[in-house]
Amino acid sequence: MSMNQPKPLAYDAYQDLADHYAAHIETKPHNAYYDRPTMVAMWPELEGKRVLDAGCGPGVYTQLLLERGAIVTAIDMSDRMLELARQRLGADADLRQVDMSRPLDMFESGEFSFVNAPLCLDYIEDWRHVFAEFHRVLQPEGLVQFSCGHPAFDAEYFHTTEYFTVEQVECTWKGFGKPVVMPSYRRSFQELFTPLIESGFQVAKVMEPLPTDDFKRADPKRYLSLMQRPAFICIQARRS
Repeated sequence: MSMNQPKPLAYDAYQDLADHYAAHIETKPHNAYYDRPTMVAMWPELEGKRVLDAGCGPGVYTQLLLERGAIVTAIDMSDRMLELARQRLGADADLRQVDMSRPLDMFESGEFSFVNAPLCLDYIEDWRHVFAEFHRVLQPEGLVQFSCGHPAFDAEYFHTTEYFTVEQVECTWKGFGKPVVMPSYRRSFQELFTPLIESGFQVAKVMEPLPTDDFKRADPKRYLSLMQRPAFICIQARRS
């Protein structure tokens, strides 16, 4: 990223958290036993497909995509996260520092068959822009799949009085072994689905994850809460 451009919203927080995040990502319940099992279960056949892994972090999803036989380009805003992904994936991995709130000019139109974007869009205010770019870089009938904070959960968690507004919020994350104040955006259901549809996508799958048995063993209290109401939502859509 150019030093003349403003930093992405959560850049400093993720730079500060990156090493702790990478150390805990295999066992952090909301990631390892809640988001990831649902996202992976929704994936299409990926053997030989060109995939954009958006918001790759330390490379856990990238590794799983490569194991499925995909040809993967992984992007993240955090240079430290990309260094950690390089350590995981090796020197030949195609890793690039990219701010998804800006145009994805480094990619050709129709370059990918699948975009995987787990828990990374909550840091982007303008989803019309990012979905338009995903639409451009996908082949016809290509798929985008993403997870994000569940609008109903987020509205209650952040005690919003501005539900219908795309609203910048923040909270303190403690689950990765180092407290960090994490800024993000929360939005309504309308502002989740309308930008996707207006950008030329047809919704194919919607899943509200259930925590796994491993989650129950790791965190029984939050397991019970997630069995009663979802914290995340996972969506797959087809480029029309």
